[in-house]
Order: sequence, then C-alpha cells, then structure tokens
Amino acid sequence: MSSLAFLVTELQSLASESRRKHPEIREAAEKSLAILRSSPEQAIASLASDGAQSDDLLRPVFMGCATKNAKVVAISLGSLQRLIALKAVPKAALRILQTLVSLITNFPSVHGDLLGEALLLCFKLQDSRIAVVSSTAAATLRQLVMFVFDKMVDEDRRSPAPADELSEVTLPNGSTASLGPYATDAYSVFEDLCLLANMEKPHFLLLEYLHKTFALELIESVLTNYHDLFRQHSELLLLLQHHLCPLLLKSLSEKAVFPLTLRCFRVVFLLLKKFSFELKTEAEVFFMLLIKIVSEDLESSTLDHAEARPPWMRVLAMEIMRGDSELIRNIWDRYDARQSGAKVFTCLISALKRLVTEKPALLGVCTQMSGASGYGLDVGGVAGIVATAAIVGMIGSGTGLSVQQSGLKLTMVIDQLDKADSPSIPETYIYLLAVQCIVSLCEGFASFTGPIYTSVMVQRPRTAGESIIHAPPALDISLLPPDEPATIHVGIVRAMVEHGWPALLAALSFIISTNLSDELFVEVLSGYQAMANVAGMLSLTTPRDAFFTSLSKFAVPSRVVSSLESYIEPHTPRSSTSLTDNLGLTRNLVCLKVLISSALFLAGSLGESWYSILEAVQNADYVLTLKGSQLPSSRRNSTVPGAAGTTSRSAKVPSQSPRHPLLVDTDPESIQLAIQRLFEASKNLEDSAFQDFVRALCRLSSEMVGMQSDTNDGVTGESEGPEELLNPGGLSPRVGLAHRRRVSGIHLPRTLRSGDFGIERLGVVAMLNIHRLIYRPPEIAWDPMSTHLLSIISLVSAPPAIRVQAARVLDECLVVIPRNLSPNQELQAKVQRRVLDVLAKQIIPPPTDGMYSTSTNLELRRMGLETLHLILQASGHTLVVGWETIFEMLGSVCRPAMLTRADSIDSVSTISLQDTNRPKPLPLGYNNERGHTALVKIAFQSMKLVCDSVSTLSPEHLRLCIATLGQFGRQADTNVALTAAESLLWSVSDSIQAKRKDVQIEPSYSELWMFLLLEMLGLCTDARPEVRVGAIQTLFRAMQLYGATLSLETWNDCMWKITFPLLDSISVQTRCNPDPAVPLMGETPELAWDESKSLSLQWIGTIISEFLVSKIIRLQTFIDAWKIFVSHIKDTVLLDRRSLSMPALQCLEKAVDSLSAVDGDLQPQVTEAWEYVWQACNDIGTVIAQGGRLSLSLLRNSSAVHRPFTQDSLVAFTKVIRTTRRVSWQQAHTEWPLERLTRLMEILKGVMTYSSSPDYRPDIDGLTTLQASVLETAESIEFTAPGVPSLVIRDLSQYVTLPFLAAFHPDQIDASVPGTPVTPVPASARKQVTYIGLSKKVMPSLVEMYLRFRDHTEIYEDGTLEAVLSAYSIPMKLKYDCPSPSKYGKDPPLWKTATTCFLRIVTECTGNISRLGQDISDARVEAIWRRIVEGFRGGILADCSAAEALSLEEQEAEQNFDLALISSLEVDLPHLGNPRVPDYLIVQLAKVLHKGSQLLQVSSAASSGLEDDDRITDSAHTSLDSYEHQISNIQSLGSTAMGSVVLRERFSFWCLDLLFLICSNVTSDHAESRRRVAALCLPSLLDRCRTAMVSYVADEALRGSLPFPRVREDELLHILRKLLELKLWPGTFWAAFSGTPTQYSSVQPRKYLDTQWYTSLIHVAVDPSLPASALLPDIVRRSSVAHLYHFYTILCELSSIPRQTPSAWIPSPPPTPASSVHSRAPEDKPNPSAPSANVIRSEVTVIDARGLARECLRVLGKELGAI
Repeated sequence: MSSLAFLVTELQSLASESRRKHPEIREAAEKSLAILRSSPEQAIASLASDGAQSDDLLRPVFMGCATKNAKVVAISLGSLQRLIALKAVPKAALRILQTLVSLITNFPSVHGDLLGEALLLCFKLQDSRIAVVSSTAAATLRQLVMFVFDKMVDEDRRSPAPADELSEVTLPNGSTASLGPYATDAYSVFEDLCLLANMEKPHFLLLEYLHKTFALELIESVLTNYHDLFRQHSELLLLLQHHLCPLLLKSLSEKAVFPLTLRCFRVVFLLLKKFSFELKTEAEVFFMLLIKIVSEDLESSTLDHAEARPPWMRVLAMEIMRGDSELIRNIWDRYDARQSGAKVFTCLISALKRLVTEKPALLGVCTQMSGASGYGLDVGGVAGIVATAAIVGMIGSGTGLSVQQSGLKLTMVIDQLDKADSPSIPETYIYLLAVQCIVSLCEGFASFTGPIYTSVMVQRPRTAGESIIHAPPALDISLLPPDEPATIHVGIVRAMVEHGWPALLAALSFIISTNLSDELFVEVLSGYQAMANVAGMLSLTTPRDAFFTSLSKFAVPSRVVSSLESYIEPHTPRSSTSLTDNLGLTRNLVCLKVLISSALFLAGSLGESWYSILEAVQNADYVLTLKGSQLPSSRRNSTVPGAAGTTSRSAKVPSQSPRHPLLVDTDPESIQLAIQRLFEASKNLEDSAFQDFVRALCRLSSEMVGMQSDTNDGVTGESEGPEELLNPGGLSPRVGLAHRRRVSGIHLPRTLRSGDFGIERLGVVAMLNIHRLIYRPPEIAWDPMSTHLLSIISLVSAPPAIRVQAARVLDECLVVIPRNLSPNQELQAKVQRRVLDVLAKQIIPPPTDGMYSTSTNLELRRMGLETLHLILQASGHTLVVGWETIFEMLGSVCRPAMLTRADSIDSVSTISLQDTNRPKPLPLGYNNERGHTALVKIAFQSMKLVCDSVSTLSPEHLRLCIATLGQFGRQADTNVALTAAESLLWSVSDSIQAKRKDVQIEPSYSELWMFLLLEMLGLCTDARPEVRVGAIQTLFRAMQLYGATLSLETWNDCMWKITFPLLDSISVQTRCNPDPAVPLMGETPELAWDESKSLSLQWIGTIISEFLVSKIIRLQTFIDAWKIFVSHIKDTVLLDRRSLSMPALQCLEKAVDSLSAVDGDLQPQVTEAWEYVWQACNDIGTVIAQGGRLSLSLLRNSSAVHRPFTQDSLVAFTKVIRTTRRVSWQQAHTEWPLERLTRLMEILKGVMTYSSSPDYRPDIDGLTTLQASVLETAESIEFTAPGVPSLVIRDLSQYVTLPFLAAFHPDQIDASVPGTPVTPVPASARKQVTYIGLSKKVMPSLVEMYLRFRDHTEIYEDGTLEAVLSAYSIPMKLKYDCPSPSKYGKDPPLWKTATTCFLRIVTECTGNISRLGQDISDARVEAIWRRIVEGFRGGILADCSAAEALSLEEQEAEQNFDLALISSLEVDLPHLGNPRVPDYLIVQLAKVLHKGSQLLQVSSAASSGLEDDDRITDSAHTSLDSYEHQISNIQSLGSTAMGSVVLRERFSFWCLDLLFLICSNVTSDHAESRRRVAALCLPSLLDRCRTAMVSYVADEALRGSLPFPRVREDELLHILRKLLELKLWPGTFWAAFSGTPTQYSSVQPRKYLDTQWYTSLIHVAVDPSLPASALLPDIVRRSSVAHLYHFYTILCELSSIPRQTPSAWIPSPPPTPASSVHSRAPEDKPNPSAPSANVIRSEVTVIDARGLARECLRVLGKELGAI
C-alpha cells in the first residue's frame, strides 16, 4: 500500500475518532479526504509547493495535534508522518523532532541539562512559522513532558536511587529536598512551566517566553494524568501551592481574556476536584472566588467596576460548580462543619438560590404552579416582578428553561479550547446550569443515603420468627458503628441537609414554578423527592415536613381549588379533553404523584406528619373526584380563570420521544389509583406506625367534621332534604357561610360535602386491616376507629350526610369482622360480643333521648338494622353469644298497633337482600311514621334469616323468636304481615314437621302444625292481596310437600273442604263486576283478586296433576269432584275476566294430561272425565265462534259484559283440545267420528279467525303461537276415515286465503269495558293481523296433502280440489298487490309460492282427471278446469306495473319465473283438448293468451276497435266480413300515436309464441285433442296477427318517414316470421270459422263426386255446388296455409309499401325459403344503412317486413298452384 493510501486511512480514522468530542476536526478531515480523492496528484503537488489547497489538507492534522486527547494526537502524528513521506512538509525540522522523541524515549541517560536542551529545542520549533512544524513540535512537547513524568512514576516504583544520583533541589518555601534524577527533571519542568505561565524566568528550560495558554495546557495535561503522583510528592504539592495557585488567582483577577481564562478555570477545576484535601486553604479561596463570580449580577458589577467580568465567566464558574456529591460532602466536612471555617456549602447554596431568582421575567411563570408559594419567595412575588418588567403573556413567548433551547448546541464553554473568543451563549444557559447543579446536589444526597438506608433498615439480618419490615422507620445514626466511613458520611449528609434545606427548598420551589420544559420539570421534581426522602430517612422531621408541605401546595394549588368553588359547567360540549387538561393540572398531578410516592417510601416514619399529607390528598381527591363527578362523560373544557393555557413549550409542541414515567398516567383515574395505593400501604405498617396513621386520619376527619358542624347555628342538621343527602355532587357553596382551611384554602360551607374524606378512607383502611382489628389488642385499631365513628354518629350538630357516612363505614367493618374470625371459641365470643355491643349502641335508642325521633336518627338505626341483617346472613351460623341482644335489637323497632287494610302502607321493600352492594339510604325528611315503618321492614329481614335457621335455636331462643315474630305479624306493613305469616307457616312449620319424626314429641308438634295451617287458610281470602297470595302459596306448597303421606280421607277433606270452598269464595269476588264506566287501569282490587284466583288455579292444576293417579282418582267421589272442577274451569273461562282464562285452561290441561297415566282398571272414570271435558270445550268453542259474547243460556247474571279472549287463552284452549284428543286416542285407539271432527274443525277455524283479541302478535315472518297450535291440532287428526281428508284440506285452503280476504286491524278495545287490561292505543299504532305466516306454511302443505290423496275421487267430487285451486288463484291474480311475505327475512313472494304450488297441483290433477275418467262427473271436470283457467288468467294477466320499480335483473328474473306458466300450458295442452272440457274454457284461455301477448297500449285503441277482446264471434262469416271491412277501410284506422310499451315485453312474446304453438301441427301425439284446441284458439291468433299488421299498414300511411317504435317493428317482423313458419292442421282454419269448431276440428263434411279426377284433385271434400268465387277460397281454407290466404290483402299491402320496412338480423342458415326474403324488386331503392347481400356471410342474414310478406305470398301461390 502506498503512502497516499496510508494517509487516506489515517485521515478516515481521525474523522471517526473525533466525530463526537471534536466535530470541527471531523469536518476538516472529511474535507481533506474529499480533496485527496478527487485529485491525488494535484493535492500532493499543492502540498509540496504550499499551494492553495495545502491549508485545507494540513488543517485536520494540526487541529488533532493541538488536542489533549492522546488517541487523537497519535493519529494526527501518524498522518504527519505520512505527509513527510510524501515530501509534503519541511523535512529537516520534522526529522529533528523525530530524533528528539527517539533519543529521549530510548536513552535513559538523557535527563538534566540534556533534557532541558531537548525541550528547549522543541519549544523553539514550536514557535516556527511553518504550521506543520509548529503543531508537530507542540505535540512532541506534550509527548515528551508526559514521558518525563512517566519516568518519574517508573522511578518511584523501583528501589530508591543511590545517594550519588540524588540531587538537592531548593523548594519554594526555602527548604531543600533530595530527588532522584527523573524526579528532579519532572520537578524542574513543572516548576518552569508555572514560572513561564506567570511571565517569570524559568530555572531549567532557559526559555525566555512561552505562551500562557500553551503553558496552562501543558500544566492541565500533567495534572490530569499524574494527580496521584503529585499527592505522593510534597515537593510537587509545594509547586502547586506556591506557584500554580497564585498564578491562577492572579489570572482570574486580571482582565478576562477568553482563551487564558478558560484554561485557568480548567486548571482550577482540576485542583478542586483532585487536590481539595491537600490544598485546603487554596481550595477554600477558589471556592469562594467561584461563588463570588457566580453571585455577581451583570448590572451591579457594571456600577461597581470599570470593567465588569464578562457573562461567560459566570458560565465557566457554573460549569465547574457542577461537581460530584463526594466533593460537596468534603466541602462541608472541611469548611462548614468547622467552627472557624468558612461556610462554603452554605454560601454555595445561597448563591445558587440567588442566581436562579435574579431574573424571573426571563424564566417565565408556570400557570399550573402559580397557585402555591415557595419557601421564602412566593410565586405571587415572581408574578409581580414579571409584571414590572412588562412581560405579559409569558406562556408561548419563548421564555422559560429547556435543555434544547437554553443549552449549547455542541459542547460546554469550558471545553471549547479552540475558540479565541467566547461563543454565543443563550441568556438562560446560566440558569439551566444552576438548576442542574441544584438538582445534582439533591440527587447526590439521595444516591448516597438510599443504599445505606436500605441495607441497614430493610436488608438487615433478622432473628428467627421476625417478619419482613415493609415500611421501616427512619435511620437512627446513634445505632450505627461510629468509626465506619459510611456512618461518618451519613452524619455529614444529615448535617448538610439540616443546614441547607431552607435555601434548597426556596430554590426548588421557585424553579418548579417557572416555565420549565418537561425534562427539566421532571429533574426538579426528582430533586424535590430526593430531598424529602433523604430528610425522612435521616429523621429530619422539620425539613421533611417542609418539603412535603411545599409539594402539597404545588400538587393542589389553592387557586385551582378556589376557582372550582365558582366553577360553572358550560352547557355546550366542547372537546373530549380530560379534567386535568381542562383545569391545567397535569404538572400538579405529577407533584401529587411524587408526594404520594415519597409518603409511601417513608410511611413507617411519618408519625404526626401523616396529617398534612392526608390533608393534601384529601384536597386532591376533592378536585379530582367530587368536582370531577359533576363533569359529564363527554369531558368538557373548563372555564376556570387562568387555567386554560398550557405552561411549557413541550406542552404546546407534541414530542415524538417517549415521555418520562412521571409525566404519564396523570389522568384522574390513575391518580386515584395512586391515592388508593397510599391507603393500601397501611397493611404494611407496624402497629405503632399504624396507630399514628389512624390517629392522623381521625384527627383530619374530626377537624373537617367540626368545621361543618355548628352547634350555635339555628339551622340544625335536619334542615337538609333528601336530595342533599343522596346527591354526592351537591357542592355549591353558600355565600357568607364559608370557612377556610388553614393550608389548602378550600371553602367549606356546612352543606358543601355530602361525605367526609377522612371517614371514607378510614373505612378503606379498616377493610384493609381487618385482621389487625380482630387479632391485635383493641387499643391499636379497634378502639380509635370505633370510638371516632360512634362519636360522629352521635354528634347531632354534624351534617346528616356525614353521620350517615360514618354509620356506613362502621357497619361495613362490623359486617366483615365476623366473617374473618377463626374458629377459636374464646376469640369468637369476645369479638362477637364486641361487634354486637357497638351495633346495639347504633340501633337501640337511649330511653331519654328525644332526638332519636328525627329522620337522621331513624336513618342511622335503619343502617344498623341492615348491618345486623348482613351479619346474620353471612355469619349467623357462627354466633355463639348475643342472641338475646339480637332479639332485643329487632324487637326495639316493633309497635303493638295494627292498622286496617285501608290504612296499611304499600308493601314496597326498601332493600334488596340479593344485592351485595350497600343499599341507598332512605331520603331524610320522612315523617316519623314512615321512617318507623322502614325500620320495621328492614328488621324483619333479619327476622326472616333467624327463622331460616330456627332449627338450630334452643327452646328458649325459639320461644323468643316466636314472640318476636308475633310482634312483626301485628305490624301495619302488609309486606311484614305477609312474610311473618309465611315464616310462621313455612320456616317454623317445616322445622316442626322435621321434628315430628320423633314419636315422643309428635303430638305436640302436630297440633302446632295444624294450628298454623288453619290460620293460614283463613288468610287465603284476606283483603290484602299480598297476604292472600302468600297464604295461597304456602297452603298449596304444604299440600304438595306432604300430600304423599296423606290418607284418602284427608285428601277427600282437602278437595271438598279446602280446594272447592277456596275457589267458591274467590270466584264470588272475581265476578263482582265494577262500575262499567270506570276502566280497570293499574293495580285495582279486582285485578288483585284475579291474580289470587289465577294462583289458586295454577296450584290446583299442579296438585291434581301430581296426585290424581295415586290419590284423587281413587276417591269415591271422584266423578262428582271432577264435574265440579271442570264446571269451575268453564265458568272461569266464560264468566270471569279474560286474565283468568289462560290459567284456568292451563289448570284443566294439566288435569286432563294426568289422566293418560291412569291404570286400566280405572278406564271408565277416564272416559267419563275426558267426555265431560270435550263438552266444556264445545261450549267454549261456541262462545268463541260468537266473538266472545255469551249466549243467554250461559249468561248467569245480567251484569256480565263482553270480554274478548286473549291469544294466550286461545292457545291454552287449543292445548286442552289436543290433550283431550291424545287421552282419547290412548284409551280407544280410534279417531273421533266425522261429525265430531267437523265440529272440531269449526272450533279451530273460529279460534284461528277470532278477531277480538287485544294482544295479537306479529304473524308475517312466522306463525304465531296460536296459529301453530291450531295447525298442530289439525295435523294430529288421523285421515283414515272417509271424508276426513276433504274436511281438513278444505279448511286449510281457507287458511291460504286469509291474508287476502280476512286480514284486519284489531278493533279498538273499549277502555271502559271492565276486565279488559289493555291500554287504549290509536288506530295508527295498532298491529295488523295478516295471516301471512300461516299462508306460507299451509300452501306447501296443501300440495303434499293433495299428492297424498290424489287418487281419492272424493276430493274431486266434493269440490275440495276446486277450493284448493281457488285459494291459489287469489295471490296469483293479486301478484304484486300481495302483502309482503316477510318483515325481516327474504322469503319468496306469496304469489310465487302460490304459482309454484298451483302448477304442481295442475300438472298432477290434469292427468289424474283423465285417468279416473267417469269416476268424476262432467260437472266437476268443468268446474275444475274453470278454476285452472281462472288461475292461468290471473297469473298471465296480473297487474305488473309495480315491477317497473325493480332493477332490470330483477325484472328479467320475474319474467323468467312467469315462463313457468307458459311452459305448464304447453305441457297440459293435450289434457286441455279433452272432450269433457267445454269449448268456452278453451276459447277463454286463448283470449287470455291473446291479451297477454299485447305489446303496446295505444290510447286510440278504443276508437279503432282493434283491442277489443270480445270481437271474435262464433260466426266465421261474420269474422271474415268484418275483416274485409277493416281492410277496405284501412286508411281510416291509422294513427300517429306512439303508444306505451308494456312492461313485460319478453313475456308478451312468449304468450304470442304459445298461441302459434297451440295452432301449429308440430307433433302427432294426442292429435285429436290438439286439433280441437287449435280450432278453438285459431281465431284469437288470427285476430292478434291481423290487429298488428292492419294497424301497422294504417299507421305507416299516416306517419310517412316518421319511424315506428322498436316494439312495433319487432312485433311485425316476429308475426310475419311466425306466419311464414306456421303449419296448420288440415281443415283447422275451416273448422275454426264454422259453427262447431269441435265437431269439424278433425273431420269436415264430405260430398263425393263420380269424377275420379275431381276427387283426386281435391284432397278434402268440398261442395261442388258452390259458386266459382267461393269454391277456391273454400278449398284453400282447408289447407295448412289457410292463414296466409286469410291475410292475403294485408300481405299485399305490406309487400307494396314504398318506404323502408322494418328489418332485422337473424342467425344463419336462414329458414326455408329465406334465400328470397332479403331480395329486392328492381324498383326498390337500396337501403344504405342495411348491409348488402354479399357482405352477409354464413353467420347472419338480414330480413325485412316487405320480404317476409312477399315470401308469405309466394308460399300461398305455391299452395294455389300459381307458382
């Protein structure tokens, strides 16, 4: 590799090494590399001749040699060697320098004078004007000086030098010292450097002058690399003390020159950092000098001195002051800790504080933090300074501190050695340094103290059994080993914090309130946290509390809180910002996070300081939770004054870099979680610390409650209404009644808060420390908590909401404590007694305290009773003591009075025992009676729990329980009375029944059970519905439970003495009709009686269903009882209100269903039973068929009115019928007779079409329950008997027509009709009964049933098939007018379903009719075909105008579907020609196709007569004469009207094609039938073709060149093509226009002549007697092309049209004789738009109307023999 390549490599290495610390060298190196790479030869020549590029090429080498970085210098020297090799630098000087380095490094003997001379030579060369020589010499000097000191270090490692080698050296203090040769050299060189730097004459180097900057650089290099060597040699320290320190002091006192002063500051920094212990006095002087420089203000120095220090000196001083924590500790230990020493640390802290506060206007003010004041300097004062400086609107103006804007872009000022002048320094850079210095001090304290505190207090060794301390106390230095260095330094830190915290707190509090960037804000806050933690760890209570207090102010500024007091929520939502963004509290919440974090860290040692911390947390919770709860979920912007703007530049410009962890999770939810963690940490506190925490919390609560309590105020706590108690957001302050907190500034009027923070959090702490409350001595936790809460509860002057809150917290603890008890008997007794005694104080009122009658006290008692209920619910089974107290508490709420039903209170329970959440308190302000009733209700819930576990009570306790139950049973509350009765009957009786198993005590318990049963039987007809219902349930439940053990005699008594009398007594009440003029709306006594009877019927049905087989049917009086039972059911259905019909019928269904399980020996009873049920169903069905109105025979009192049946009752009725039929089938295994089945179908039809129900359900997408039930009943019929299939199919056919014939809107139910529990609604809102779902279900079923019975002649003879076809014809005719088939689904339209089913049945029935032959009468065949033709007429001619709204694809699909009709007719054509089908039906079908084939709707058709369907008559002559008349008057028939095209053009062409197909001779099967159909249909076809051609010719004459519509042209071409292709059956035309087409369709009349020639000439016999003019037409009309002869005139007109006729392209090969279709007559003019014949190849052929008409005439001429 060449030297040039090596040079390039060296420069690349130089650029890479200097890219961070020396970017200017990197730029120069890259520029040099660019020059070398562009033109290497030119670059070398420029170097050799000192050309224009030489400076750029050599600059990186010289700059690298000038640095102090050894690696950079080495690379630079290597590059210099490459330049020398390239002969690019002066060689002689460089060779000398190389030689010197080699001599000194390789020859140890070179020292003393020789060394001096060598160094002198380097100094001389260093002054060379040649840049490369000068820089090389400077680098060599640094290298040689370092080598000299390396030799000294090496000399110290070896054994001491011989005495003869030692040299006497006179020290600066006048003494002498013997030094080794290398030590002497080093001493001499360093001394001369100091002297030369001080402009003094050197002793060793004999150098007259040396630049001070270079000398200081060499001194700095020596001290940087050999500071340990200096500390080992006193003579070198003397040089520092006597030469260097005075030099530096002198230089710093003179006029500041940036390069020199910069290097002096760097050397001073080294002395302070490395030699502050050895140079104690000098270091003190330097420290004080630096502090003085920092403290000097620019303006004041201008007044005091002629030449003030430049600003960059303060910057240099501050950059030096950012020392490490160990240096700061040493400063304190050496100066401040001494009595006579200078207070360096104190001065430093004060100077920093003054520095950061000297220009507040420059730093700006953070509006988020402006609500609090710092220690010694409040932010209000800062704001005043800003105002004085006219700095308004500081936020957003660019002021403030940030590392990006306030810092230097490249390096610090003290590192910019290559600058001759000071760089541009931002004005705020000095304050940034001050902030960083203060933060560094604080974090240095924490980084030193934290590990020691952790190792001593947390990680210390523990004795066996000692638990881990999660919250250790503060560090006690007196317990540490006094001689340990760590202990000494901990003491130093403690003293420094103790003396310096005021200034640090003042500085930090000011800084944090300025406009800081997020990064600096986090650093300052970390300093805050560090100081608070260090003070706490070192037991410095005062500074710790001071920092906590300051943090508290910043966390919850009083300005924000006071603004919230007057905050008014805007009505209009603005943006979805959070509460913290709205109020500008992001940084405040970060302060709160730090406060909470420090409190958690120092939790074990805070003691009484907990009070202030908890107070701050309380205020924060007030801002975040209470006020925040008023903001809607949409998060609106705040209107708080002064809090709208952001506070820092980083808040305005979103940063893409990740944020500091402290700045995230500042939403209210996260802060609330942090607050929650603070209280959760109470679990980890030691007992003593926990006591302090609880006492502080209780103290805070007491103080807050006391501020809101006013015993002298005339307005007592009862003045608050229910809304204020229940609304936690009611925080509006009262003007003039406000109190102010000492610290927070929160206004607290008496009604400000609905709860107390301290009480709430006390409850949280108690729940977290339940085990401490249970297992620790009471004085630790139980006594202070319970005493405080009871005192609040009993404080009458306290706000009611707070008293209620205290009760709630206490009750929650009392509920949880018994659940967490261990099974220790002794402990259980103590704790349970403690809990119940406290609860009794809350529940039982003092006998002489009249205040307990207030609503608040009633509410407190209510909460206590709920707590007792929860205790019994969760822990009642574990109670070992206190039952007497429990019954005393429950009995204390009972009163002996019992109100009548009219005076009883509505039984609405105030609590839900199934809800695990605490119930809401009752609103205050209730009168005493209502409040007392609420207490009774709640206490009774506990009474029910006691009754649930009554079996565990001792006889004495059971007696107390029954006595207490008796008290509750006499209460006015209906609910309580009901439940007491149920408990007495069910819980107690169940327990008694369990104990009846013991024979010895059975009589007494049986007597008690019977007594309870009789008492409840009397309650079954109680006037109160709740009591009545409960008694009925309990009564029948007992019968159900113990029925299996009852004897038949007992069951007989239960039926006749309990069940039937119960129904009789209830029925009397249900049939007492109210005034018809008064509607039954809401809860009425009549409806309540109905509910009671409904419940009774349900239970009776259940009892009979369960015990009919085993007990009831075996009674001697079963039949009589059954009749009475069915009569009750029928009377209930017919006479009672309709709400009872369904339960009565369901009861009957259960009873009938149970008959199916009866054994064979009891079958006669079963038969008699279901027969009686059918008779009842028959009677009910009669009423249903009459619309629900009773006949006179059933009307038992004159006041009965019409009551419509509900859908549910009708469903239940059908289920009864179905169940009765099933029981009948299981018994007899035969179907009912046809007469009964007919009656059954009538009943089902009446049920299906019942039109008075008030509760119809949607029936579009599916069947309603009633419809499904009716169909299920009909499908259950066996079809084995004759006449049954026809019966069912006919009825189902009627169901198909219901959507089109019977759909209706339910009639408006008269609201004045009693027994109609329906709210009147307007007609527009009522539902429609459509039967659509029923029709969709039945249509396919009819097809299946027909296919099943298609071979049964009875369905043809009795009109069943006609009914089916008629049912399908209706939706086919309606088509798009049919109702929608579904509301939510995508079912096919009803007409499509009907069409599909219709075609399936037609396809099957036409063949079956032919096969069955004479088994079906002609009348029935005619009737069936009439229905078939009507169906086709409806499908083909249905109105399709609605399809125009469909898309083209949908229209095409619809037409394709309709093609099925055409296809079916084509298939059924042979059957249509059956002789038993009348002619008029075939003609009618032809007319249908004629009308269906119309393509245009011309408005003038009425006048022309061309569209009249009735034009075709039975007389052929009349038709022919009419045709001739039309042709003769063809010019008078023309019109220029365009007409409108029918919607379904393709379908019309299909109909026309079918007409042609019917008349064509295309197949030989069923020839007779086809001939008949063709003869009958041909007049319609000819009329259709004639109409089109005649109208075209007539219109063409009038229109001239006016083009025809496309449809007219297509129609004409299509007809002409079809006429040309049509081949009639021989004689069909003649027969069609004869008097009897059917008679002559196959054989025409003959007259044979003797002339053999004549008979052979005429194929069909003709009448020779005809005149000559009629003979030839008669012959032609019998041929297969008679239709062409019929149209001869119009064909001639078409062929002679002079103008262009319609033309079209058709596929090739063209039909015979298409070769002449497109040929023209010579006189025809060519059509330029039509392609010529030779252009058309084998693919397509052009046809036109004129050519087709001529072709038709040509075919006719061939038939006549003319061609």
